[in-house]
Amino acid sequence: IGINGFGRIGRLVMRAAQNDPMVNIVAVNDPFIPVKYMEYMMAFDSTHGRYPGVVSIQDEQTISLDNKPIRVFGEMDPANIKWGDVGADYVIESTGVFTKMEAAAKHMA
Repeated sequence: IGINGFGRIGRLVMRAAQNDPMVNIVAVNDPFIPVKYMEYMMAFDSTHGRYPGVVSIQDEQTISLDNKPIRVFGEMDPANIKWGDVGADYVIESTGVFTKMEAAAKHMA
């Protein structure tokens, strides 16, 4: 699964996925949040509290949750995100921007 948007909803999805062994988050996209700040927000979330596991940065394109790598994209246009290259079969649109089918379909490009 890929997550588009790492705001309040995207982080909630990420946390919920960590508790379900059937869900595998492989990537997250957010063009407005640098990787270092993603790490901080996931670890010390003012809405959801502290993450109970380990959050770290592997490199400028990868964060790690409990030693599981998650690819980070910073694309404005969903058509430019390589979801398939990272193994995402589904994308959770959590930005609130792509609410019409035509706009959300760009994730499938």
